[in-house]
Amino acid sequence: MSRVARICCLLFIVLSVSRVNAQSPIPIAEIASADEIIRIHSGIEALEDAGHNISLEGALKSGNYRVMPNGVPNKNYTSSAYWFRFKVRNETNLSHFILKLANPALDSVDYYEQLGPDSFRRYSTGLSVSFYHREHLSSDYLFSVSLQPHAEKYIYLHLYTNTELMLPLSIGADPVMLAADKYKDIFWGIYMGIMLAMILYNCFVFSTTKDNSYLFYVLYMLTVVITQITVSGYAFQLLWPGILPLAKYSRIYTTVLAGITSIMFIRQFVKVKAFLPRVNKILTWLIVLYSIGAAICFIVSYQAGANIIDMVAGMLSIAMLAIAFTISRKGYRPAIFFFIAWIVFLIGVFIFIFKNFGILPYNNFTVYTMPVGSAMEALLLSFALADRINILKKRAEEAHTKEMLAVRQNERIVQEQNVMLENKVNERTSALTLSNASLSKTLVELKEPQLHLVESEKMASLGLLTAGIAHEINNPINFATSNIVPLNRDVRALAETVSELERIMQLGITDTEKKKMVAAYKDDIDFDYLKDEIKQLLDGIEDGVTRTAEIVKVLRLFSRLDEGDLKYVDINQGLDSTLIFIQNRFGSIIRLDKKYGSLPQVECYPGKLNQVFLNTILNAIDAVKTKFNGSEGGVITITTAMEDKNVVIKIADNGIGMDDDIATRIFEPFFTTKKVGEGVGLGLSIAINTVKQHQGQIQFHSQPGIGTEFSIMLPIA
Repeated sequence: MSRVARICCLLFIVLSVSRVNAQSPIPIAEIASADEIIRIHSGIEALEDAGHNISLEGALKSGNYRVMPNGVPNKNYTSSAYWFRFKVRNETNLSHFILKLANPALDSVDYYEQLGPDSFRRYSTGLSVSFYHREHLSSDYLFSVSLQPHAEKYIYLHLYTNTELMLPLSIGADPVMLAADKYKDIFWGIYMGIMLAMILYNCFVFSTTKDNSYLFYVLYMLTVVITQITVSGYAFQLLWPGILPLAKYSRIYTTVLAGITSIMFIRQFVKVKAFLPRVNKILTWLIVLYSIGAAICFIVSYQAGANIIDMVAGMLSIAMLAIAFTISRKGYRPAIFFFIAWIVFLIGVFIFIFKNFGILPYNNFTVYTMPVGSAMEALLLSFALADRINILKKRAEEAHTKEMLAVRQNERIVQEQNVMLENKVNERTSALTLSNASLSKTLVELKEPQLHLVESEKMASLGLLTAGIAHEINNPINFATSNIVPLNRDVRALAETVSELERIMQLGITDTEKKKMVAAYKDDIDFDYLKDEIKQLLDGIEDGVTRTAEIVKVLRLFSRLDEGDLKYVDINQGLDSTLIFIQNRFGSIIRLDKKYGSLPQVECYPGKLNQVFLNTILNAIDAVKTKFNGSEGGVITITTAMEDKNVVIKIADNGIGMDDDIATRIFEPFFTTKKVGEGVGLGLSIAINTVKQHQGQIQFHSQPGIGTEFSIMLPIA
């Protein structure tokens, strides 16, 4: 999170820069006390290694060193490596010290300690080397320095990093430096304990309230913690000590995640979309810019992407401050808390950055002010969320009070209305008693015409069935009758043949001559054709009689209209028996397409269901004939299938269809679109009542000019 305000801090760099004359004496870092830690802020020389190819020998011989300004040396973002050198002098009686480089973000660190005039001890570390290879297992870089009392030596450092190249150096005796490192661990342990306690507490609150503000707070605080421990080096020490690519890019993705989650949190917490809808869109674009910067870091250039991310972080810091201030002025209390918390956090960030640039001294206060500000921000935001619960509770109480007032007012109104209603009920009761008597008399008078109409509908169906039966039986009977005359003729010819054979057999001639006479006679009457014709005539008569018997069988199946017992029957067989009696209504211009599925037997009143099929198919035939008016093209499709535990029968036609007005009334008793004398409008009314009696459903879909499909769903039992 150290990048959040760095863009703003660049304006102050000029204040911290004070060049030292290269020809002036270079200060020496002097260790004067065994109990103190010496900050090395001056006397550091730097040599740029733009090509990453200057060796130690070249660094020793180079005369291009430049003395760094007093303070923490800072090269900001650079693609170059740098050699740094400085001299330390021991004015104590100790000989073992530790040099601390407090910048955990360095990718490559090569430490060279002068042992003699031409000899150096080298030690390499950094984020490009596993954490477990470090000389001291610390989040910072610690180097053991051997220096005899009242002696001095040069120390060389060769550094490279993708982030800002800062050099906060300090040196002290081993026990003092290691104790300070332990105190730092304790501080960060307390910080992480506070932050994790806030995270776990708000996780619990979210699980009970289901308020997304707590969820986004948890995500935001989690990314802030990860960002802080990444900046401090503890992430590399504790989370991914051996994953070097992750260590290299950890600052980028943690900063991006912290920025995005902060946007998500402020949107939800201070209701940006409700108060500032245009600014809400700007926040979306900042998320896009964060993503672009991260992509550039991974794909194009680390430094270019990091600069974009820093720029977006600076804009976001200002935007969040302005958003919280603007919404707080509108009286929304959570925005006030957020404004204060964000100022506290930014103060910590600015102090941390000013320390790095030398504007403020490098001490424990400036070193730890950013995590302290982060912890204070977490506490203030947690208080704000708790206050949000109080606000919601107060609103709920106000709503409950209003609801109780409304209930009481409604009770009073209801009581007044009850008195009025009782008076009206008494008045209406008298009127309804008279009306009921009149309606009862009218109902008795209407029942007789209704029975006549139902009987009329049954007679109409019976007339259609009778005509169909007559037509279907007449065809095979005519076929058999027409074969009787030629069969008589052929039988007589056969009898004459027998008589002729008897006559020939009685002649007193040889067998050979008799055979010739029989053969001549058979050729004369075409005996072989006579046999074939008799067989064909008998087969035709047999077929006609068989078809007649089948029709009588189907009639027996169909005619079970008055059976009152439930039976298990084959629905496909019932459809076929119905179709036989109205086959003549199809004629040659309507094509029947049957798509029967494999069905189990259904428990039903078979005769009543046949009546349903009959009425529905007859309506389809009338619709098709009306549309095509005697020409070909009409199609009626009957489909049966199983759906779950129901049998579904679909009867579809491509007739004239129905508009909405007709479709809403087709099941009404006595409603019909036929001409007078062609129907009384009870067919579909009887059908839907029959289907309901079977605990089934009947539905339809129709489009004018396209056709209609009826769907009848029946349970198996």
